[in-house]
Amino acid sequence: MGSIGIEVNPLSKPFEGSDIDFGAEISGVDVEHLNDNAFQIIRNALYEHSIVVLKNQKGLSSAAQFDLTRRFDPAAKGLYSHGKSIDKRSVLHKDLTTVPSLPQVQVIGHGKVDAYEGLTNLQLTHPHHRTFHKHPIPLEEDHDFTHFYRWHIDSAMYELDPPRVTSLFAAGVPKGRRQTVRYDDGTGEEMDVPLGTTAFISGYRMYDLLSEEDKAWVRTSSVEYAAHPYIWMSKAKARSNGLGLFTDGLELPDDQLPPVDPAKVRKYPMVWKNPETGRLALMVYSTPVRKIHKGDGTVVDDLKTVRETLYRLQRPAISPAYVYPHDWTEGDLVLFYNHGVMHSIVGAFAEGEVRLFRQCNMAASEPPKGP
Repeated sequence: MGSIGIEVNPLSKPFEGSDIDFGAEISGVDVEHLNDNAFQIIRNALYEHSIVVLKNQKGLSSAAQFDLTRRFDPAAKGLYSHGKSIDKRSVLHKDLTTVPSLPQVQVIGHGKVDAYEGLTNLQLTHPHHRTFHKHPIPLEEDHDFTHFYRWHIDSAMYELDPPRVTSLFAAGVPKGRRQTVRYDDGTGEEMDVPLGTTAFISGYRMYDLLSEEDKAWVRTSSVEYAAHPYIWMSKAKARSNGLGLFTDGLELPDDQLPPVDPAKVRKYPMVWKNPETGRLALMVYSTPVRKIHKGDGTVVDDLKTVRETLYRLQRPAISPAYVYPHDWTEGDLVLFYNHGVMHSIVGAFAEGEVRLFRQCNMAASEPPKGP
């Protein structure tokens, strides 16, 4: 199909008081039969708006989803963002099931699925904050209340570079109820969200909210990530608002990790520049960060100080006014610019509520660019 009839419109505000300034919905596109003109419209919209929602894509094949995702970084080697396999000790091990014919595509969700994408007898498990947070919602309140699970950038943060784009496709969505996200961080903040939403925040807004002094030093600073980060932090516990970890000495020592290759340790600028718009985003995945390298050559390696510093910088941008909680409908395909937004899994499902999604991304062909 050509580009005639394709419309790009900013996302509607998800609730009264929302101040989101990102996201667009594109109509008039059939992703299964995508031509170059239509892809260019999608690409331009994604770099401008950070998130693109393409509705009414029911029946979208894994192959078409993979092909679209790959087109954003054709030089990438086609390796899934976390590599060919995930260590059983990793906090991610239980979350992902690979589509046999396309290892870059993962089946995620919750509940029992008899057959899907060449897989049978699937028992999917939606990550529950109870397994990761130090202070989870009490069980008796689990039906109505929840936490953001973990604010993150899709990436291995060791050996492989963060994907430019992730695509999420909704094949099956439970409907009928909502939950309240409690921050439980002393602010009293909370927000009403659809069951099983994916929540997004803007790295550009995160940067814009900083003081001029903080902007100056983050532009010249970088962060170093832990080796084998998802194993390293597997016993640590997260804050109740999903932004970073408590420092209780639970990280695994080097002698309990797989062999570490110093050349594979990742160090990235704190601020990433959008190659199309030039906008600056504060893009730090605080959970696996090990050190801060300041522009003057100083290295902050006290883990508690590192985490408290990053929390101070990032916390304002996860307040409800700046969060976009997507209200999933079957057939939704959501693309997000993984170098400009962060996101979080949200929610707790009840018995019989089935959520069936596909996720696709690939390790980038080059690291993100700083300012």
